[in-house]
Amino acid sequence: MARLKGFEKLTNVDDALQSFLRKLKPQRLDSERIPLHAALGRVTAEDIRAKYNLPLFDRSAVDGYALKAKDTFGVSAFKPKIFKLTKDEVHENEAKELWTGNPVPEGTDSVVMLEYTKKFGDKIELATSVTPGRNVSKMGEDVTEGNVAIEAGIRLTPHHLSLLAALGETHVYVVRKPKVAILATGSELVELGNKLEPGKIVETNRLLFSSLCMELGAEPLNLGIAKDDLTEITSKIQEGLEHADAVITTGGTSVGYPDLVPLAVNQIGKPGIIVHGVAIRPGMPTALAILKGKPVFVLSGNPVAATVGFEAFTRPTLLRLLGVNEVRPAIEAKLTRRVAGALGRRVFLRVHAFERNGSFFAEPVRATGSGVLTTMTKANGYVIIPENREGIEEGESVMVHLFSSIVRE
Repeated sequence: MARLKGFEKLTNVDDALQSFLRKLKPQRLDSERIPLHAALGRVTAEDIRAKYNLPLFDRSAVDGYALKAKDTFGVSAFKPKIFKLTKDEVHENEAKELWTGNPVPEGTDSVVMLEYTKKFGDKIELATSVTPGRNVSKMGEDVTEGNVAIEAGIRLTPHHLSLLAALGETHVYVVRKPKVAILATGSELVELGNKLEPGKIVETNRLLFSSLCMELGAEPLNLGIAKDDLTEITSKIQEGLEHADAVITTGGTSVGYPDLVPLAVNQIGKPGIIVHGVAIRPGMPTALAILKGKPVFVLSGNPVAATVGFEAFTRPTLLRLLGVNEVRPAIEAKLTRRVAGALGRRVFLRVHAFERNGSFFAEPVRATGSGVLTTMTKANGYVIIPENREGIEEGESVMVHLFSSIVRE
């Protein structure tokens, strides 16, 4: 019955994470070579150097005519000048037609856009002057041969892939995806699609965490549902440790009689539980553990509290395994109404951020309710209320940490 008394002491969020990481000492995972077309969203494992200059030669940045800039000095709409077109070497007062990406002919140093010319047979009338180098992309201007084109620890976007393709890369070395084993616990849980009997609920957190892991660039492994049985929970966690780089459990993490996960973790091995009970709302029962040198995140069974625990502890740990230094994008917005804090605890306030007339606003979705899923579907970000604040006033500027896009209203 002593376990029913609650947490005697709660650990500060920052202290909990730092204490956990100091003991875990997470290292970036090993690398693998994959085709470029499959590399979107993956993290580079090494610096990628250019095998050649990009561009490979001086090329035109526009459709127009290559010529010598000095021949255009003094030319204007009020004082146009006629140039003779040539298909060979360009001499004084001559120009050569070319298109975007074409090599700039030797002897020329600039390109005038088509819009500033009129063509008459084998001549053009020019109505503007240009300076040397105008509309010319110089050889190596984008990337110079031998220089780093993309650094290690970068999450590859479509533009990174385009650059690598331009450099002739067909494959790329990326950090291996962390494997994360996910276990749901609770005798009241049933699989999605099964018949719901009285007192039973559909288990949703494995799908939630699988999606969060995939969004981050990790690979989820499904450990199924364990009933409130110490032996079954222990066996499932051991299975996860055998096949994955990290383990997430959800449910059974508080201090009530059926909350067996911390007991299971501690009987598997050392050091076991590092932190249990965090000064965070929602998500107070969160526990952080280390087994066989791997992180084990013992998260709440309530989906919103579990999401906050993932955000505060699992996400930064997995990013270290990926070797990437990322934070969520954030915007400054004005709070639309006053919200209360919780002295001594860090509150993750779900908000709906939106733009109106060029300004950003944050509408609190719900201040409490760790099991109310719609507080997450209606929100697109969160605001952190520090431990030393009783609340935030209406109209006060806050930082909104975004997990989805902003709507313009």
